[in-house]
This record gives sequence, structure tokens and C-alpha cells, in this order.
Amino acid sequence: MTILSIVTAPDRRLKVKSKPVETVDDGIRRILDDMLETMYQAPGIGLSAVQIGLPKCLITVDVSRDDEVNAPLYLVNPEIVEYSEEVETYNEGCLSLPEQFADLDRPGVITVEFLDYHGQPQQLRAKGLLSRCIQHEMDHLKGRLFVDRLSTVKRGIILRKLDKAKRQKVTA
Repeated sequence: MTILSIVTAPDRRLKVKSKPVETVDDGIRRILDDMLETMYQAPGIGLSAVQIGLPKCLITVDVSRDDEVNAPLYLVNPEIVEYSEEVETYNEGCLSLPEQFADLDRPGVITVEFLDYHGQPQQLRAKGLLSRCIQHEMDHLKGRLFVDRLSTVKRGIILRKLDKAKRQKVTA
């Protein structure tokens, strides 16, 4: 497996809308495996293909704790078919926005339909951190970042910090 580079904001590739995957084949499974290893290495709990510069509807998620056995979840062409009315606030971060966090409201429970690692249709009712993580990664598939859900002022502060950090890294 290969550790891939994660695209960080502000990068226009993160604003690209992802295309559905036609067939889950060995090539797609190889990408999913690489995404999972990249996510673990980062470390993170979710990664979408667009974050590695590949605008395809692919997501890897694993919200297991450090003291638990890994429980990877692969979602191909995910679609949320039901949202709860109950909303939860959580301090959210993103591998594409390193070291940046903000409180964000999202539905607490979702039902998502997707193809699994073997291309089989699945339906999952997710709550808590898993629900949030899937919603976050699905935003990426639509070309949205979690900061796009914040006020203009908060979003601007975070993006300026990231831009400054990138410029300092280039000159170092």
C-alpha cells in the first residue's frame, strides 16, 4: 500500500465535485486501501478521494478508538437518504485544514446508502461521531469544506492562517 499526499486548503482541487464510480474493481479497491493507510498515517478518522486529488465518490472512515481494533468502513457512491431532526454540535477538524478546528452543528443520526469494498449495496444508520464523520467526508465529495459551513468571518480567519502557514513553509 502507498501513503498518498493529502491536498490542503486553500487548493482549488478541494472545490471540485466528485464523480460517481461506475464499477468497484481491483483498481478502486487499491485506491481505497491506499486512502485508508494514508488516513491512518495522518492520523485521521475519515478521508475522501478528493482530498488526495482524485474527484471520485470514495470515502474511508474509521472512528474506532486507539484501544480498539480498527473498524474501517469503505463507502463508494454514498448517499444520505435520511437525516434526524436532532442536531449535535461538535468541534470539527479536517486533514485538509491542518490544526484548524471549529464548532459545527450537524444532524446527529443519518441513514446512508453506498456500495461497499466489494461493490455490494449497503445501508447504514449512523449516529454520533460516525454520523458526523460521514457527513463531513460527503461534504468533500460535493466540493465543500467544513469551514464553508461557518460564518464568513470565522472561515476567513481559518483560511488566512492556512495560507500564511503554506507561504512560510515554501520560504523555509
